Amino acid sequence: MTEIKRIAIDTSKSVFTLHGVDLQDRPVLRRDLRRAAMIGFFTKLPPTEVVLEACGGSHHWARALTALGHRVKLIPPQYVKPFVKRGKNDRNDAEAICEAAGRPNMSFVPVKSAARQAELMVLRTRELLVGQRTQLINALRGHATEFGVIAAKGTGNVAALLEKIAADEDIPPVARQTLAMLGDQVARVETQLAQIDASLLKAHKANPVSLALAKIPGVGPITALTLATEIDPNHFKSGRHLAAWIGLTPKERSTAGKQRMGGISRAGHERLRSLLVLGATTVIQHAKPGSQSASAWLLQLLERRPRKLAAVALANKIARIAWAMMSTGEAYRGTPREA
Repeated sequence: MTEIKRIAIDTSKSVFTLHGVDLQDRPVLRRDLRRAAMIGFFTKLPPTEVVLEACGGSHHWARALTALGHRVKLIPPQYVKPFVKRGKNDRNDAEAICEAAGRPNMSFVPVKSAARQAELMVLRTRELLVGQRTQLINALRGHATEFGVIAAKGTGNVAALLEKIAADEDIPPVARQTLAMLGDQVARVETQLAQIDASLLKAHKANPVSLALAKIPGVGPITALTLATEIDPNHFKSGRHLAAWIGLTPKERSTAGKQRMGGISRAGHERLRSLLVLGATTVIQHAKPGSQSASAWLLQLLERRPRKLAAVALANKIARIAWAMMSTGEAYRGTPREA
């Protein structure tokens, strides 16, 4: 039997497509497998390199195949796209995954353990509930405005808005009942968020890396726990590579020896980027000469640049500091204050 050098798998809901190459990178395996036959097929194979796109279910299969002795790599889907040939289909996708994985400078995604994925699931569920709460409050405020009932913005003003709605007899009963239903949904989501926040705070206090990162100005428990859970510092060469992965570095469109820098790329981790920029914005709001969180660098930047641009620059710096702390294990030392 021909020795297989690498097997790429294009996953789907029920049928997986395999593409294998030999030591000379010649195709020697092309076949489809049902989901139930995957483990049995790879159990019979000698240990080999297996490559999948880092998408839904990929970490599960990576753990399962690693347990069988195979060397599993996960590749970002955007890095596979340039290798897809014309006439997109499952077999061409599997071949493109195999081709991309063979590039010497290719970057891969670290395989996450089941415990780490569970922690990330809690953080992502919180993000989902926060979005649902925002949608419910916006719907409640919008419908109430149609009847001339308004209230100040903010989650804390929902109760006052509901009281106004209940007391306004000019609103038809059906509308009052519907608006009360939306209010009940907001209260239910608030309760669920409080439960999740309590569990996340407990996890934050039990995680020494998260506790250390929370010492950075602009980094709260949620951001610190997200950094500690989501980031493997050994996967990035430097803090700048981490900032670029998050999407906090400018896009570059340089040609003919001329450097052209644009806005941030917004590639990578959208949720982490949002948390870091939000934390940086909070630091800037309290940045005054002599304050503990305001360094001379930040104050000088605010004199030259708009606050939003300064917030992105500060978020970039926070990401680099976090990578340095996670890589070396050092505590946050802060910025020396000028005499």
